[in-house]
Amino acid sequence: MGADGHIRGRTAQDEQDTKELLRRCARDVMDVAEGIREVSTRTSTALFAPALTASARRRPRTALAARWALLRALTNKDGLGGSAITAPKGMGQVLGVAGEVLGRESLAALAAVTSLRLRIAAVLFDHPEFARDPGMRRLMAAVTADRDLEAVRSLRALFRDQGAQRALSGLAPLMAELLAVRALLDEDPKNDEPGRGTSADPVYGISAAHLAGLDRGEGAAEAVDLCDHERQTVATEGSLLGFLRNIEVVSANGRILVQNVRGPDGVVRYVVQAPGTAPGRPRNDSPQDFAGAWRNLFLADSPHTRSILLALADHGIPRGADLALIGHGEGGIALLNLAQDEEFCRAYRVTHVIAVGAQVDDKRPADPRTWVARITNQHDIVPVLDGRDAGSASDPHPNRYEVDYTGPTHEFPLCHMLREYIEHLRTVIPEARKNVDEALAPYRGPVVRTQAYRLKDRAHPPEGYPFLTVPTTPLPTTTGPVDVPVRYYDSSAAHLCFAVDAAAARGLLPDATWMVPSRLGRRALALLSLYEHRCSTIGPYAEIALSVLVDDLWRPRPYDIAADLLRRGDLRRTGRYVLSLAVSSEEARVVSQQIWGQPAVRMAAEADLMSRDLGVTAPGLGLAVKGRLGRGLRCPEADWILYGRRGESTVRTLVRAHGRLRLHTGTGLRLRLDTAAAEPMAGQLRRLGVDAARPLFVLSCPQFVFHRSAGAVLPR
Repeated sequence: MGADGHIRGRTAQDEQDTKELLRRCARDVMDVAEGIREVSTRTSTALFAPALTASARRRPRTALAARWALLRALTNKDGLGGSAITAPKGMGQVLGVAGEVLGRESLAALAAVTSLRLRIAAVLFDHPEFARDPGMRRLMAAVTADRDLEAVRSLRALFRDQGAQRALSGLAPLMAELLAVRALLDEDPKNDEPGRGTSADPVYGISAAHLAGLDRGEGAAEAVDLCDHERQTVATEGSLLGFLRNIEVVSANGRILVQNVRGPDGVVRYVVQAPGTAPGRPRNDSPQDFAGAWRNLFLADSPHTRSILLALADHGIPRGADLALIGHGEGGIALLNLAQDEEFCRAYRVTHVIAVGAQVDDKRPADPRTWVARITNQHDIVPVLDGRDAGSASDPHPNRYEVDYTGPTHEFPLCHMLREYIEHLRTVIPEARKNVDEALAPYRGPVVRTQAYRLKDRAHPPEGYPFLTVPTTPLPTTTGPVDVPVRYYDSSAAHLCFAVDAAAARGLLPDATWMVPSRLGRRALALLSLYEHRCSTIGPYAEIALSVLVDDLWRPRPYDIAADLLRRGDLRRTGRYVLSLAVSSEEARVVSQQIWGQPAVRMAAEADLMSRDLGVTAPGLGLAVKGRLGRGLRCPEADWILYGRRGESTVRTLVRAHGRLRLHTGTGLRLRLDTAAAEPMAGQLRRLGVDAARPLFVLSCPQFVFHRSAGAVLPR
């Protein structure tokens, strides 16, 4: 496969046919799995039917033979499988559990996993870079087990693992398949997905009594102020690109934006702008369970839509007012759900729904006059939730406008980013932008009021609660304001510790007499720290840092580092001076330099640190770390201090961590540097003599949370 994602020697049409064949096969196999599950349910119902039980007393020979045949069909490994019995209680439940204990899985579950494998193959065929996604890595490890039985068990364990929920929630192209597979793997009929979370009563009412009922529900909305930088960025004139840029501004922290726009005719109309999920950033407005987080965006009766309704009620939009709903990704689908509700459309006149990077093929507004626009990049795989291509044909509709274009951005998730869609509307498909702006003519006027709302889910605590529930303060950077402390909700780390020559370590530190390396005997200690940040408030990124342990900056004493281990993190005087740092995102580079005073460079890197088989590669640095950790010893949670430099001052950063730290010997890991490895990190590693050495020991933490404070400037 070439760099463009195509297989050499095959035409684009051949590859398209292969992808479509894989998707069609996956759908067919899933239909078969659901049919098998229905047969299992009906067979279980017949086996334990009261009529058959009564018949066994009257005609034991024929009735018992019939029950035996049904039981064999349900439990035989050549039939429906050992755990196919779905009776909710009594002997049926006992027999179902017994089937699992005997090592059997239902035929429906085995077929479902086969369908998921086909769907994964279709996604990776078009987007091989998706294999690097943390959720995909965990999913692949589960479904590629040696035997189908092991794959089913691994997948079921993955669904029950709370630590995997966020990773799985990022698998947008596979979410529909995952929901169906999880339902088939759930042997409890009470937990069947169809109908769960639905309500026969109308969800959207506009009366005061109904809004009070919504307020007592799970959803909540809080009016929040925009920061100075955001207020300067938000559009003051109505236009498609202006509204989309507004969505980009409020995409963090679960916010939406409502604006009052005075049209050319002098009438004030209202525009609701909703972002989708941001990969690798925390979501405080959705349940921790990945299926619940996804369904909240699609079910009418959900905390997400309830919160939007409460925000509109708080905004004071009068009954009968004109409303335009504009959203990106999952936000576009959530807003279209509002437009589908008849009660909501009786309260407001929904004139426009515009969804960018969202799949809306089968959704129709309750008001036939509503104008619906969909804009999708064919490389974007988020709109392909049901297995159809983003550009699949749908029934023609006079009020529907669809643009399905081939953008220059191919790699996911970059091709789904809103900023890419904004750039494409400006340069690649300007005609589409012009057409949508013409349709939005009643909203092309000055903005007279702007209000942001933070959506919440009262049924679930904030993400990272309670450890990461800390007060924050925005600090300005060249890429925009950043809330500090920076919170990391899902990270892995491995610290390779090397005993190095003390004089060599001192030579790499700032030229000041008070900055001395901590000594263990005659040697100093250098750390090569590897991080995989899957979710943080500055986005996902990989990090490679080289640091040296240093003593107290004012009163250095022998063995300060040992005494500091007995102190609280905020009282420690020793720390790690960061010699060089490489990060894989621009935002992380800016924050590291401007807030923490660390010499960061941006460099492409890939890290996999969640298992005992560690792997980190940074081609731009010419650095690779690979190997397998042996068994480790549990260590206490360790906070630490990082030192950097800003001008003539030292910057001290406190890091508070919570996770299971383990101590390993370094015999299984190997650091490799290319001969042309990039400076400065490669040169520093060579000067320390660790470019060909094995670490003295390794501290690993496969999954933990932590936060980094703002850097405090010291007069040293």
